[in-house]
Amino acid sequence: MNIIVPVKQVPDLVEELEINEDGTDLDRDYLSYKLNEFDEHALEEALLLKEEHGGTVTVIAFEGEDTDKALYTAIAKGADRAVKITNDLPPGTPNHVLAKALASVLSGMEYDLILTGVQAADDRDGQLGVLLANYLDVPHVSVVSGVAPNNGAVTVQKEYAGGVMAEFEVDLPAVLGVQAARQTPRYAPVSRVRQVMRQAEIEEVEASDTEAEVGSSIRRMFKPEKGAGAQMLEGSPEEIAEQIIKILQEKGIKK
Repeated sequence: MNIIVPVKQVPDLVEELEINEDGTDLDRDYLSYKLNEFDEHALEEALLLKEEHGGTVTVIAFEGEDTDKALYTAIAKGADRAVKITNDLPPGTPNHVLAKALASVLSGMEYDLILTGVQAADDRDGQLGVLLANYLDVPHVSVVSGVAPNNGAVTVQKEYAGGVMAEFEVDLPAVLGVQAARQTPRYAPVSRVRQVMRQAEIEEVEASDTEAEVGSSIRRMFKPEKGAGAQMLEGSPEEIAEQIIKILQEKGIKK
């Protein structure tokens, strides 16, 4: 089974985020990036399928901040091939455009299964997997937490709201949006990644089609307004209760 896993770098939300001067995007000059956590789960599920049933795993990503490191790390974890798309698509490019560009590349590659992360922290106009399946004209199932080959198809576990699980049989080729792999994504030691950087090669390709209608556009971004903060109450339980009653009375909530 030939499996392709598109991955992307997303802003590290642990860092302080600032809005650019135009107010239409994050100020990306000082941002730190990391691999989208759902893409990590998609890669882990692909590697598990390879180990259990054979085949190959190809990881593909758009050129950008730390893309090479992410691709080498994927090889260090067990991927067989890494491909970088070199089109000049800036960070924050809408998923409609990314999916169209990615489809133009994947249409020239052999694959049975494409595993994407179910979503990303910087998604705005839909999940990449849904859009990609549309452009490739193949079946798609999202919010997947288990995959098993089944005579030219795959059986997938899909989660609905409230923890309700469903099982589907999907004909191949197909695109699956992975929410969680069957086990925690594996760790690649730094020494192994450095070794891969010396020995492995990243293939470079150019997307032939990046023209796509975008479902939405950003007019203005704002930081969340800060509230007045919390009022800390001190004293015995009885004294705190009296203070709470007094506050409610002052706000007109309790008479």
